Amino acid sequence: MFRIDRYICLGAALAVLAAPLSAQNPPTGPPAANAGSEGAQVFLQALDRIARHHVSAPGDSALWELAIKGLIEQLDDPYATVFTEEEYGQFTETNTGNYAGIGVQISNLGSRVTVTAVFRDTPADGVGMLVGDEIVWVEGHDARDWTIDMARDSIRGEPGTVVNIRVERDGYAEPVPLSIRRDNVHVPALASSWAGDGIAHFGIDRVARGVTDELDAALREYRDASALIMDLRGNPGGYLDESLRVNDLFLAPDQTLASVSGASAPGPAGEIDMQTWRARSPPRLPETPIIVLVDGFTASAAEIISGALQDHDRAVVIGERTFGKGVVQTVYPLPAGRQLRITTGSWYTPLGRTLQRTRHSDGTPIPEAEEELGWVETAAGRRLRTGGGVFPDLVVEQDPPKPEELALMNHAVEVQVPIGVIVQEYALELAKEALRSASIRRLPSSAFDALAQDLVGRGMDEEIVGNPVAREYLDRWAQLRYLYRAGARELSLAVVAEEDRVLAEALELARGARTRAELFALVGQRVEQSPGR
Repeated sequence: MFRIDRYICLGAALAVLAAPLSAQNPPTGPPAANAGSEGAQVFLQALDRIARHHVSAPGDSALWELAIKGLIEQLDDPYATVFTEEEYGQFTETNTGNYAGIGVQISNLGSRVTVTAVFRDTPADGVGMLVGDEIVWVEGHDARDWTIDMARDSIRGEPGTVVNIRVERDGYAEPVPLSIRRDNVHVPALASSWAGDGIAHFGIDRVARGVTDELDAALREYRDASALIMDLRGNPGGYLDESLRVNDLFLAPDQTLASVSGASAPGPAGEIDMQTWRARSPPRLPETPIIVLVDGFTASAAEIISGALQDHDRAVVIGERTFGKGVVQTVYPLPAGRQLRITTGSWYTPLGRTLQRTRHSDGTPIPEAEEELGWVETAAGRRLRTGGGVFPDLVVEQDPPKPEELALMNHAVEVQVPIGVIVQEYALELAKEALRSASIRRLPSSAFDALAQDLVGRGMDEEIVGNPVAREYLDRWAQLRYLYRAGARELSLAVVAEEDRVLAEALELARGARTRAELFALVGQRVEQSPGR
């Protein structure tokens, strides 16, 4: 399986989108001729001599680790690494969203492991575990002082096995016993809701395994939407085949999804192979205007999605220029459960734009002169910038934090008040009360007076906390956490849009355009009116 983000890129069978896992594993080990080459023999004998005779040589296994590390460093490849078996399991879980457990999100609040989300249709949901439950006992062990990692390791296990848990719950004098049968759990990568005025909002935080199926289901649920906002900001990427399947949901049959060039394997060293994928399925919501939101942290597979929809005039892209990760990594299995990840190719948008942005060794992008950037033209006659990353059709930059907001956060650090945890705990209590009363609404500023007083009582300066700008920031922060815990996503989007210039602009465009042509025209007007034109 290919992954093309900064965490993991798996796979080797570029020609097959949905090939079985076994068919996508690259050949194990180098050809025998390479293993017996003169250079290999020199390396192995040098390593042997150092291990046997150097006065300060580390142990054999440590020496091999250093040799591998040195080899990786010489590649000048920021994405190359060798994973241990444990590391491989961790990032596989992170980037697929799959694990064997009970289906909850936990946080350490008030020195207790607290349930902060219960995923729908999971074992925990089935036995009635609730947001706000404090895990105090697991399989005979007192869990009141456990860390998140301790709780996670104890609760997870083999599918089909049972874990016995006790939770303290508001209104109950004694801990509530829960017997939960573990199962394979998938944490969704997509959050969907209405955003008012018949506009659908889809937030995709990673291009994880299964995100296409989640998106397809959401497109059916919101098929009557007048416009769709797809938020890819902060999305670090994901699986190549998933990004192509996502594009296939929106593009017409035979339209190009993306292309990849890379070293062919097996074959002569240095030989470059080009693979191109085309859409095969009828497009979903073919007439619905689509607005894609991106920023400087939109990378890799998320750039494939935004770049393809932009190239084919299927969507407009607004926000900031994306990260610019246009290279492919492949993970090759090694002995002892290790995995080697190296860069093996580059990928391109349907119009041939390379999205790889050149960077310094520290990762910062190298500035380009205006004349170094090129242009391509879409079928609709729109001109798109090339030169690394996806350039938005309409640039909308976020405002930097206000001095008063920074002062509040810096002061909390200085006086060692854990403001983030305190806000989370306060918001959770508000959410629990709203869920109990079945009355979820946007709260007035006065609902957060006790939070501000608590911060002052813990040692924060009353003048800093009470500053109108800082207080507005604190109220909004707590309001959003409360709405999130209460599952009120549409209300939270309205709060976010008050400060989020990109989302606010997208909503305004969505309200004003009922067709793609109208959307392109509106964006064109905005560009003409923007400063610097």
